[in-house]
Amino acid sequence: MSTAADHLWMHFSRMGSYADAPVPTIARGDGAYIWDTNGKRYLDGLSGLFVVQVGHGRKELAQAAGRQAEELAFFPIWSYAHPRAVELAERLAQLAPGDLNRVFFTTGGGEAVETAWKAAKQFFKLTGKPMKTKVISRHVAYHGTPHGALSITGIPDAKKFFEPLVPGASKVPNTNFYRAPEHGDDLKRFGRWAADQIEQAILFEGADTVCAVFLEPVQNSGGCFPPPPGYFDRVREICDTYDVLLVSDEVICAFGRLGTTFGCDKFGYQPDLLTCAKGMTSGYSPIGAMLATERVMEPFLQPGVSFPHGYTFGGHPVSSAVAMANLDIMEREQLNQNVLDNEGAFEATLSKLTDLPIVGEVRGDGYFWGIELVKDKGTKETFNAAESERLLRGFLSKALFEAGLYCRADDRGDPVVQLAPPLICDQSHFDEIEQILRSVLTEAWTQL
Repeated sequence: MSTAADHLWMHFSRMGSYADAPVPTIARGDGAYIWDTNGKRYLDGLSGLFVVQVGHGRKELAQAAGRQAEELAFFPIWSYAHPRAVELAERLAQLAPGDLNRVFFTTGGGEAVETAWKAAKQFFKLTGKPMKTKVISRHVAYHGTPHGALSITGIPDAKKFFEPLVPGASKVPNTNFYRAPEHGDDLKRFGRWAADQIEQAILFEGADTVCAVFLEPVQNSGGCFPPPPGYFDRVREICDTYDVLLVSDEVICAFGRLGTTFGCDKFGYQPDLLTCAKGMTSGYSPIGAMLATERVMEPFLQPGVSFPHGYTFGGHPVSSAVAMANLDIMEREQLNQNVLDNEGAFEATLSKLTDLPIVGEVRGDGYFWGIELVKDKGTKETFNAAESERLLRGFLSKALFEAGLYCRADDRGDPVVQLAPPLICDQSHFDEIEQILRSVLTEAWTQL
């Protein structure tokens, strides 16, 4: 009998590492838990991949998919429509802030980011500013794997094998306050400084050449960097001053991850474009979307104009039906409110771990938290590349999983453990996460 490693080329995986070790294989899920093919149970501390908002095993979503597949399994939205895409577009437009009323469907988040850059470029070509093609994003930020989205991504190791990429993507500092000692304890001043770096980048590139700024509400890669107070107010002001579109990349932060339907709601800013995916269906079927304001849409409505871009499976009938049912569950069970009611308790529980010598900081928002690991708490000294390799891939990832917790140990910035459990979770799950982390991180420190 063949194994997973024989034919399955897994994503972001060192395939050679499975020569002597079996591939962990997850067979089923229920609520906040998953089971492997040996019957062992794990707490899903990452919602699959920041995806399974309503938890695993929801028959209601499976049934919605089945009903739609029987009625209309597939039809493209290339010059045609089908009822489910129409309904979902209307619902997203109603849920989104301001006049983000136009919905372009994709099958995932990277495609939505790719779509947003292309839409921004064409928008300015159609409105008489054809040189505005460049984009600005943040250091260490992850925005996807297609060539354009990968250019926007701020992680050199994610890009080096695929260069040259799409030109015209500049990077500015992110909002990692823990690594900004020159700002002391003045978080608001740091936020103003970080936002002003976007203005400096626009001026350096030339305002007549920059079309968009791509920002996550809470930056994922690097370990959950929330925006400082006033940061997005200043960014919005800068974008308005230089006629640059503000793109809110909410592939992770939308659909309740921060306790609001969209992350920009949590921090009170209005984007021109918004990208989303993952939690829209809780992962029960793939879908993504770019939302655009009426201002961005207007030139595309002129006679003879089209947006020559699309995906075969964008706005898929089954995925659209599942998304509608998923949003029904989220509203009925008030999962956004559950996150808002419990985010403080989740933070407080994780913050207990700061008594460990290896834990430098706990940061994040909603049900989206990062724990930065350090070699020296006093100096905030981080691990070098070899130590990080030994700590994360050599020990932590496997040890946490063996202890019954699926989460992410990541060093795309400084070493962090990331947690984003399903939105149905409560204090009992927080306690279980903390206890497993405490045990494994204590052992990691002794090994170091």
